[in-house]
Amino acid sequence: MTVDYSIIVPAYNEEEYLPKTLASIKESMAATSGFCGEIVVTNNNSTDRTAEIAEQSGARVIFEKHRQIARARNAGGKVALGRYLIFVDGDTRITPTLLIKTLTALESGKCCGGGTIVEYDECLSPWVKRVLKLWLFFSETFKWACGAYVFCKRKAFLETGGFDERYYASEEIFFSQALQRWGRKRGQSFVILKEPIITSNRKAEWYSEREMLFIILGMFFYFRPLQSRNACYKMWYRRPGDD
Repeated sequence: MTVDYSIIVPAYNEEEYLPKTLASIKESMAATSGFCGEIVVTNNNSTDRTAEIAEQSGARVIFEKHRQIARARNAGGKVALGRYLIFVDGDTRITPTLLIKTLTALESGKCCGGGTIVEYDECLSPWVKRVLKLWLFFSETFKWACGAYVFCKRKAFLETGGFDERYYASEEIFFSQALQRWGRKRGQSFVILKEPIITSNRKAEWYSEREMLFIILGMFFYFRPLQSRNACYKMWYRRPGDD
């Protein structure tokens, strides 16, 4: 059986959120006729029940030891069977409408890839709302996909080299730019859809506004901070209880 699309979920210790993420993916896949899809979960060296939950859901589970979101996404993309790849974070829910719009865009032949807008699953504090509003402006203006939902043609993924593993954060922006360059050479666009994903607001729960400010300021003490795991650790790689 030919696989039309692969939904790839990078996951490190996601036992709390992963069941809802996978349920939303399976519901969306069931509502999408005319396409055959698969789910690939990259277990990024989890220490909880992430892999077990993924296997019980029927996903194909692979293992990536090195904890890096770019590496985890690439590991899943390399083994995916679909001609279209959709990357969904482990704490993010999608809708049937979004999946249909994604596949329709890719199937048109005019689109090489894209992303969509973001909504959070809980009420937001004023400062988080400001940050989200700023992100949406940059995303729609510069065509940057949010890392929680990125899609592309498999051919584009392979020929651009996927997510740049020099970076421990913002790798989705560099991947968006690479896909845009790839698409322009072929007369294909990179799009930001208007059907939102629902993702968790957990960083705002883990850290106060003051703590977030100090974490961000601390990154400036590093040379090329996005290429330093230590600089990015607290914001993007830490879970409560890790240290």
